[in-house]
Amino acid sequence: MSRHLSGAACGRGALGWAVGGACALALALTGLTASGGGKPAPASPPAKKQLAWNLTSKAFRNNGRIPVKHTGDGRDVSPELSWTAPAAGTVQLALICDDPDAPAGTWTHWVLYGLPADRRSVPEGVPRTEVLPKLGGARQGRNSWGAIGYRGPSPPRGPVHHYHFRLYALNARLTLRPRADRAAVEKAMKGHIVGRTELIGLYSR
Repeated sequence: MSRHLSGAACGRGALGWAVGGACALALALTGLTASGGGKPAPASPPAKKQLAWNLTSKAFRNNGRIPVKHTGDGRDVSPELSWTAPAAGTVQLALICDDPDAPAGTWTHWVLYGLPADRRSVPEGVPRTEVLPKLGGARQGRNSWGAIGYRGPSPPRGPVHHYHFRLYALNARLTLRPRADRAAVEKAMKGHIVGRTELIGLYSR
């Protein structure tokens, strides 16, 4: 209708001017109605950016050399680890440390699970016990030696090995008992991981 008025009636004499004015008014009113009364639609609030989740240690930097005291050549105590706040909805945390460069294939050095979501660190020298009351009742599983808790790097002489400390944020509680092996922990975590961060340490002999 607006196309017909603007092409035929809106340009002929006084009547054309009158009709043209009505045409313009109708188009303006139509535009106001379509845009919600002439008020611009409110802008959507910017999406909140998820900050990176970081895992660090006072003992070594990422891709730095692990000090001897945290290895089989020294006191063999676990390093201090700290992390920033995990993703929203995190209920528990779990930690796995392994060496993918081991001659026999990936070698697991530490399995720790059931850490409370509000923890932001574990101290140096975590005891090699099944349950850790000072860490909110967290539990430890078996490493590739079949022992409980952390055992540090002890690679054969040769190229450098990479030790991956991986921290997982979970949206569900793991009901596993202590002494679970890595495979059992990974199976229980499946479908519940909402975040993962990693710290890599190097060691060679």
